[in-house]
Amino acid sequence: MAQRTSLADADCSIAQALDVVGDWWTLLIVRDTARGVHRFDALQQELGVSRKVLTERLRLLVEAGVLVREPYQERPVRYEYRLTPRGRALLPVLIALQDWGDAWVLGEGETMATTAEASREADRVAGLLGTQVPELALTGADGERHDPVADTPYTVLYCFPSAYARADAYPPGWAGIPGASGCTLESCTYRDQLAEFTAAGATVHGVSVQRPDEQRAFAEKEGLRFPLLSDADLTLTAALRLPTFRAAGVSRLKRLTLVVDRERTVRQVLYPITDIEASVRTALETVRTLG
Repeated sequence: MAQRTSLADADCSIAQALDVVGDWWTLLIVRDTARGVHRFDALQQELGVSRKVLTERLRLLVEAGVLVREPYQERPVRYEYRLTPRGRALLPVLIALQDWGDAWVLGEGETMATTAEASREADRVAGLLGTQVPELALTGADGERHDPVADTPYTVLYCFPSAYARADAYPPGWAGIPGASGCTLESCTYRDQLAEFTAAGATVHGVSVQRPDEQRAFAEKEGLRFPLLSDADLTLTAALRLPTFRAAGVSRLKRLTLVVDRERTVRQVLYPITDIEASVRTALETVRTLG
């Protein structure tokens, strides 16, 4: 195996970080463990990497404290690889790379809270259909951790860029970002049709990367009767590779809606959303049809 050059003694923190996660296989392993792929064979199948290379990269990540090995079988002993707090701290790095790739490699570099129907980004998000939402928890307005998938036949997860109780809280230039405006309309439309979603066996959850206190203030102002969940640590965003954009130095979710069943399978994907009220009607029609 080629000798690995260490940058650990460099004064630059960027160089020191690259000493841990400086090759593409390493970050892709972090990406896939965040998605809920934890076992060696599953990681190898996802990545298409040789067993030798995967073994070496996993060893390095465990030694660096990014992953931890947890036994899931005794005879013979087999392990799962899960992100540690140090590993989860890499999720914003992954999202920043994805955002840069969506904007500058797959796109034209424009700041957008949406995408074109025929874009490769839209194709990636459409690929969520039939996949599983991994076990995870988001912080609610009550400060407690909650599963974004409810124990009802269906959950409608509508992801929105940001919504505030005060108009002056929005970032400068917000209205000029394509797809950013309309979060209040979307939430209030779900509020007004909540009884119909409930009758169809669906729970509604709104998700943004805002702080729980910001979400709570917005929900109280608009009289929302369903939970808003905070993905401020980008756990759900990284797990599903949800599209983001940056505004005022913060990675924010682009507007999209997922209909998920009780078994955590994504049954409908709405993205991009060009007509907010029509997207709510489509989500309701979906749960009625599935039910």
